[in-house]
Amino acid sequence: MKHIKIIIEKHPDGYVAYPLGIKGAVVGQGDTFEEALADVKSAIRCYVEVFGKEMLEDDSPVIDAFLTETEVAV
Repeated sequence: MKHIKIIIEKHPDGYVAYPLGIKGAVVGQGDTFEEALADVKSAIRCYVEVFGKEMLEDDSPVIDAFLTETEVAV
């Protein structure tokens, strides 16, 4: 069992979830928070089956994640 931090974003058309600290593109989606979380967990399991669990081993694991907002001139 490995603990993985997951970011879940709410969009107008549903939810998108992705893990932090995993090399490669692993994404889940769903109409609800729970569906997106279940989908990304399934995607992580598939990723491990294809690439091996050593892909989850990271020399510099994500200790914490922060959400902030800033202004950018465009």
